[in-house]
Amino acid sequence: MPRLINSPTRIHAHGEPPKVIEEYVGRVNSQTAELSVARMVSPSGWSEPGQTPEFAEYTLVLRGSLRVETRSETFDVAAGQAIITDAGEWIRYSSPGAEGAEYVAVCLPAFSPGTVHRDE
Repeated sequence: MPRLINSPTRIHAHGEPPKVIEEYVGRVNSQTAELSVARMVSPSGWSEPGQTPEFAEYTLVLRGSLRVETRSETFDVAAGQAIITDAGEWIRYSSPGAEGAEYVAVCLPAFSPGTVHRDE
């Protein structure tokens, strides 16, 4: 049966300066464990600790540019581009550009603080 999602839930974001996470589908807003869909807005200069998540992440950049670092490469993902990161791979996200970034992240299975494994 279809379920209308009337609005997202704001989720606490790691990193500085703070970014906005609006979860539409996921463990918090829709009690969905299979996947999560969230809109992110990160200001210029935002960065977060590295992580080794247990979920794959599919990211579509809508505005600005998102930097995605792995152990071996750095990608600057521009508006209109997307990137896929695999579960178990170390990654770090940031938005060093002047515009910051607005993007949609889909995690499979759904994002969970217990499965993101951020660097200390």
